[in-house]
Amino acid sequence: MLEQDAVRSFYRAYPNRVARIRQRLGRPLTLAEKILYAHLDDASSQPIARGSSFLLLRPDRVAMQDATAQMAILQFVSSGRTRVAVPTTVHCDHLIVGRAGAKEDLDVALRENREVYEFLANAAKKYGMGFWKPGSGIIHQVVLENYAFPGGLMIGTDSHTPNAGGMGMFASGVGGADAVDVMVGMPWELLCPKLVGVHLTGRLNGWTSGKDLILKMLEKLTCAGGTNKVIEYFGPGVASISLTGRGTVTNMGAELGATTSLFPCDERTLNYLRATRRADVADEAEGVLNDLQSDPEVAAWPEKFYDECLEIDLDRLEPMLVGPHSPDLAHPVSRMKDDVEREGYPDEIKVGLIGSCTNSSYEDIGRAAHLARQAVAKGLRCRVPLLITPGSDQVYSTLERDGQLEDLKKIGASILANACGPCIGQWKREGVPPEDEKYNKANVIVTSFNRNFRGRNDGFKSTLAFIGSPEMVVALALSGRLSFNPLTDTIPVAGGEPVKLDPPQAADLPPDGFVFDDRGFQAPARDGSQVRLDIAPSSDRLQLLDPFPAWDGRDLLGARVLLKARGKCTTDHISPAGKWLRFRGHLDRISDNLFLGATNAFTGETGLGTNLRTGAKGQTFASIARDYRANGIAWVAVGDVNYGEGSSREHAALEPRFLGGRAVIARSFARIHETNLKKQGVLALTFADPADYEKVREDDRVDIAGLTAFAPGMPLTLRLHHADGSVEECPLAHSYNAEQIGWFKAGSALNIMRAQADGPVGAKPASAKARPATRPEPALRPKAGKSAAKATRRKTRPTSGKRSASPATGGTSARTARRKTVKETGKKPVRRMKTDRKRK
Repeated sequence: MLEQDAVRSFYRAYPNRVARIRQRLGRPLTLAEKILYAHLDDASSQPIARGSSFLLLRPDRVAMQDATAQMAILQFVSSGRTRVAVPTTVHCDHLIVGRAGAKEDLDVALRENREVYEFLANAAKKYGMGFWKPGSGIIHQVVLENYAFPGGLMIGTDSHTPNAGGMGMFASGVGGADAVDVMVGMPWELLCPKLVGVHLTGRLNGWTSGKDLILKMLEKLTCAGGTNKVIEYFGPGVASISLTGRGTVTNMGAELGATTSLFPCDERTLNYLRATRRADVADEAEGVLNDLQSDPEVAAWPEKFYDECLEIDLDRLEPMLVGPHSPDLAHPVSRMKDDVEREGYPDEIKVGLIGSCTNSSYEDIGRAAHLARQAVAKGLRCRVPLLITPGSDQVYSTLERDGQLEDLKKIGASILANACGPCIGQWKREGVPPEDEKYNKANVIVTSFNRNFRGRNDGFKSTLAFIGSPEMVVALALSGRLSFNPLTDTIPVAGGEPVKLDPPQAADLPPDGFVFDDRGFQAPARDGSQVRLDIAPSSDRLQLLDPFPAWDGRDLLGARVLLKARGKCTTDHISPAGKWLRFRGHLDRISDNLFLGATNAFTGETGLGTNLRTGAKGQTFASIARDYRANGIAWVAVGDVNYGEGSSREHAALEPRFLGGRAVIARSFARIHETNLKKQGVLALTFADPADYEKVREDDRVDIAGLTAFAPGMPLTLRLHHADGSVEECPLAHSYNAEQIGWFKAGSALNIMRAQADGPVGAKPASAKARPATRPEPALRPKAGKSAAKATRRKTRPTSGKRSASPATGGTSARTARRKTVKETGKKPVRRMKTDRKRK
């Protein structure tokens, strides 16, 4: 599956690339610098300045999961390319709902999502992508087992793509727009990250695991502490962490906001490669091992080479739980009893959940099974439901052979399909009426997942979700109490002695080897030119995209404030998953979930606001936005700190754009979401003074001045026209470079890519049937003869039967960064792409 020749060529060239960068910078290099700068599009002259310059990079791979791949592929069609330019895979893991068990759930998913799965499978055939069928595993576990390699550079349309950093691969989550750029052969643009060095001493032991290390990191740095930074782990403590344990750490580096996290390549890395049928990759990596680690001087004097340095003694690390509602709210288990009493958390646990891309490896579930064997021997069973999702077919088959799944079933566990499942709200929770969406009884669940935002795991805002290691989840499920400390407490047994659990133990690799299972893999077709992509106009799952309109050349005047979000506003809050996942390929339908999880700063309500045109209160933000759009009213949203943290889903940027949003103004942004907004033509701006957030009132009219002179480093001005007649001005900062300003002016990044195929932006069509690449911002009003109410929902263009997918241009994915490279290096620009479609 892994392209062996390409990997071999990479390792042949890698040492020389690193040497050139070392010579250019004139100093020793960290591991992150070696990998990142070795992938520069032009290593000789591209500016390298941490925290300020934008790098143009050449990734080795792209990975996409089924919920985000739909929009990415719809956008890729518009490029006119007949095959992806770099190895790309699609993984079906997000759309499977946990209900009754692995087989039953997979059967239901195949029926319910047939249209989407066929679209993705056919697109993979047509464009030369690898395709992993539903049930074959969670994207990041499958990538770790088959595609990740030390020193490589990968981007993925999922925020937990950094999971491969445990392998020593620079792997970063992106929106679909960035993925499409790379798929068509353009560079990936990334703000040159700052570096955080984490020196590990001591050893993991007893109840501690890689999960506890990353939870400790979240306690130290918080969910915003890693933004635009790479976290690099080094030191003697690294050797005590298994390869998949390292993957857990780098996976949840996404919760720090980090661009990625990295571990050095060592014996554990090579052993895992050989155990997963990649001995040739291990041999190649071993030959360049010194360049798959930081230079010795870095380890000796880290403060000279990292922007920040941390020290963690693994001997002193203790098991942790984090929550509720944020993965940086940490509780050492030794203090959990006191925290439960002080905070008033319910002590009774309702459900335990193990799995997700973070903790579903052979070792993870093996440690949980070790506790299960102890429990069975001493007459214990889980006091609450325990649900387990293995990470892949390979993990599932190996655990089944070795008996761990049976051990877990004996204490009452249920095994679900190899998928994301409950982590993203894709399960039918027992004990709660499925129709009761307003269930508001405070209750506790414990998981080994990665995020615990309010409502994420089960859709209920009243659920308090706590995150820990898989073994901690089993211990808590056996006791039934959140305050239980397995290091000191015992579990009562009816008619017997109380049980004290021994620390969990498990092999990181199966003694008898993995059961290799690739039945779910569809290899890229050699020639996909005859494959058609058909989308029914009546579909509510897939919808072709129209271009977003270009900027009208004027400052924004008189816009309404649709939402002022108070507190945490993640992409889960902006565009919830759960039941909405089925509409990820249909922009109109999924836009109805806009801001459903956001807290209204003016009313304290969740997901509801006031329509200032009609005066109606308690309306969903989507319905208000549709009404504003139908009546030609532009709007902005206002965010708090770290706005858009969490998932990489670009729908959180596409939906505001589609419903008429013009800008998001926040105290600060999460990296991926800020880029996604820019790609879609939505202004991503920050208050120069974060305190100015408090000046925004619900009934303000908003101007954004300075757009006619929009330039890198030049502030804009927010003008607030209050209802009492007073006016306040606030300076706005931004991080736009010249290319990104071009995206805004064109209407989206994808519009620029389309223009490369169709002609100059805004050019007149060559025939009456041809559409221009972009069009000026129209008056947002209903079509003649239609009521405003009917016009608020965009209809799919009528046509008979099915039609082949034409260019999908809802705004995403173009690159003008090449122009900068041309200017600085004198290289010729990329040849304009031709499209293989018929012009409409």
